[in-house]
Amino acid sequence: MTQIPAHLIPAPYLNPNQHRLNPPTQYENLLGDAIESAFRQGIDTLPGMVKALNDQFVPSPGGQPWSEELFTAEMRRLGA
Repeated sequence: MTQIPAHLIPAPYLNPNQHRLNPPTQYENLLGDAIESAFRQGIDTLPGMVKALNDQFVPSPGGQPWSEELFTAEMRRLGA
């Protein structure tokens, strides 16, 4: 069996948007920025994330305050 020289094998990479058909919407960017901000502040629990989104006045899909159920459903929808 012939081996391919290592320098000819492309490096593995992850393009986190490779499954997307369109660029992120303004809403998705706003939500993503708020989630990243919460992580930078050390928030890593669902209740903490929900509180952070509400404290930052990030709009939810229906305009109501974020809840754990709503956040989970929205992450599931966006990740589908």
